[in-house]
Amino acid sequence: MSRIIFHIDVNSAFLSWNAVKMVSGGEPDIRLVPSVVSGDPADRRSIVTAASMPAKKLGIKTAEPLSSALRKCPDLVVVRGDWEWYKRCSAAFVEICRRYSPVLQRFSIDECFLDMTGRTEKKTAVETATRLKDEVKSQLGFTVNVGIGSNKLLAKMASDFEKPDRVHTLWMEEVPGKMWPLKVRDLLWVGKKTEEKLGARGIDTVGQLAGTDPALLAELVGKKFAQQLHENANGRDDEPVETERAEPKSCSAERTFAHDLSAPEDVDRQLFNVACIVAHRIRREGFRAQCVSVAVKYKDFSVSQKQCTLPHPTDVTAIILNAGRRLLPDIWDGTPIRQVSLGVSHFVRDRSEQLVLFEDSRLEYYRQWDRDYDAAHARPAGDDAAE
Repeated sequence: MSRIIFHIDVNSAFLSWNAVKMVSGGEPDIRLVPSVVSGDPADRRSIVTAASMPAKKLGIKTAEPLSSALRKCPDLVVVRGDWEWYKRCSAAFVEICRRYSPVLQRFSIDECFLDMTGRTEKKTAVETATRLKDEVKSQLGFTVNVGIGSNKLLAKMASDFEKPDRVHTLWMEEVPGKMWPLKVRDLLWVGKKTEEKLGARGIDTVGQLAGTDPALLAELVGKKFAQQLHENANGRDDEPVETERAEPKSCSAERTFAHDLSAPEDVDRQLFNVACIVAHRIRREGFRAQCVSVAVKYKDFSVSQKQCTLPHPTDVTAIILNAGRRLLPDIWDGTPIRQVSLGVSHFVRDRSEQLVLFEDSRLEYYRQWDRDYDAAHARPAGDDAAE
């Protein structure tokens, strides 16, 4: 089966993300005027990290000194970067992309690859990509380009065609007409120095590079890089989309009984069992959780549940279990039940501990108990992972 790969790239990401935040606060849309994202204008070392389309039309480029950009446009709107906001926008963008395919690889904070093989057909790929593009725009307020190709290289090259808010294809049969006329610098991985070396030999376009003897290229850039350049110039790339597992949002375990239980000590024993499983799983995955939930299912299959928020995230079985025990009387009146479950959510990976936890002198005992339990139940990370 021929592969179908999407490359999704946010248009002028940092500037667009700043614009979305500003517009939501009632400010003008900086995407419509010459504007840039940069550091402190008073700092001579500040550079342009993103520019609006009107700014680009004035010759303002990413990575040029801000002072230079201001000379080109004295009325240039300059906004400061907001990294925390960018990370939130990036996560939201990736979440939408992941709905189209779980085989997703981030390429940077504002771009990713999707392997759409088997999820769309060649004849419907543009329609699917357009739907994705429009969904990002309508839900998040910024635009993306989507490049479609039979490998990562071609998809990436296609997404760099006309911007913004566009879908482009670059199939193998389109390489001679769409890619070979491009300047050699437009080929992925070709930098300024490589461009100069190739240009000195009269190799100015991707097509000329594709037709150059690999032995000659090896003399210019080395054998290994020469082989890669020659393959890429001919549109060939067999690198897979390296799947990233999405961070889990919750983890739970349940016990269904052979006979309905009504004795408090029996239910507590089962609650203890599921708490051990859940706490073990999140420790193995490197998480701590701040929300605990408990549910019971009755013989008529009705369910009663409740959750609470802990003062601080934890992965300690005893703390999770005791939170569950405090919740249980609020949802169970002693009527026979057929199942009990416990879950945790609101994960963090920060391993630092809040000092307040150590007010309990038994904490080290609890942790040693957990270490012994983990050692006895050790399995490869990923099995029974958080869900």
